[in-house]
Amino acid sequence: MAHPGIQILLLRRTFPELRENHILPLRKVLGRMAKYTESTKEFAFKNGSRIKLGYCQNEGDILQYQGQSYEVVAMEEATQFTELQYHALTECCRLSGYLRDGFIPRMYFTCNPGGVGHNWVKRLFIDKNYRQGENPEDYCFIKSTVYDNVFMMENNPSYINNLESLPPLRRAAMLEGNWDVFEGQCFPEFCREKHMISPFAIPEDWVRFAALDYGLDMTACLWFAHPPDKSCLCVYRELYKPNLLLSEAGEQIASLCQGEDIRYIASSPDLAGRRQDSGRSGFDLLRGAGVRGLRAADNRRIDGWRRVREFLKSEKDKEKYIKIFSNVTHLARTLPALSFDQKAVEDVSLTPHELTHAPDAFRYGIMSLSFLPSGHSVEGERKHRRHNEYVNFFEK
Repeated sequence: MAHPGIQILLLRRTFPELRENHILPLRKVLGRMAKYTESTKEFAFKNGSRIKLGYCQNEGDILQYQGQSYEVVAMEEATQFTELQYHALTECCRLSGYLRDGFIPRMYFTCNPGGVGHNWVKRLFIDKNYRQGENPEDYCFIKSTVYDNVFMMENNPSYINNLESLPPLRRAAMLEGNWDVFEGQCFPEFCREKHMISPFAIPEDWVRFAALDYGLDMTACLWFAHPPDKSCLCVYRELYKPNLLLSEAGEQIASLCQGEDIRYIASSPDLAGRRQDSGRSGFDLLRGAGVRGLRAADNRRIDGWRRVREFLKSEKDKEKYIKIFSNVTHLARTLPALSFDQKAVEDVSLTPHELTHAPDAFRYGIMSLSFLPSGHSVEGERKHRRHNEYVNFFEK
């Protein structure tokens, strides 16, 4: 009402959340001040101002806001949005042309620790680790716990007992506002300070290989190397690009492999199958683009994620076994952001799908190795585990 013509976009991740937390309450609060239209989910004021409500349950939903302009973009429970969705929305935060009073476009976020967007929110507002083009003065964090909620403390003080009874990780996040942990995080073993290192020239006698997870929505390929004594495993390069045809992805992978002795490329198993209509497989298309050494990756998910955890957790002379070059940014971004699937125990959630590509390639690479970070062979470890199972059975 104070800014005639202002355009406001208020978002939640899902429609049920939007309806229960915003549409129904706003219809009561605004009354006849604004006309609500169900088909467009917007409140229109007589002075030309507008509050548009929306949701972005899937990655592609964000495209509906492309090219639009809003002076204010508000994201409720911002940690439920991916970083890709956040960046897409920043493009919409600009003067719409309806507002003439010098208002400066801005974004507002409310959120709790945890969720798929935990890491980008934490980087900007907690760690204050800004990238090129990000002005520190543009970001302000106001911490608020349940104790700051005057209404709750006066009318429902027993709610604190509910938060205090939560499991430790969940309690630390929801009661104390601790951003260093979040409930459901798949790989808390990942530590940026310990796993990420500056790039160095890979010695010629190191074994090199690659792993590929391909989809039209994203091509994720990682390059690995380890010394002859297998004392560490480095991820030294990545290709991470959307909307590449398989032949185009093959050309870029082949180009990045030039001049290097790449032993093999563990690739998505579905690429090995031949299509009935053409009689050709994805491997055929990749080979036609110059890619060599393709092999179908071991796609066992639970075993794969367990082994990934072993490699991340393992230490050699008190240093992390896995070394990820600082230029491998997408793996470093998505791996710690993965959460557990709510239905499949020990498996990684498949949503949001954008987070899964680089970690899947990482899993393919880990599963292709015949050794474990302890130095034991995979087969030897399997036999040792079976032996212990037999002993435990007979002891019982």
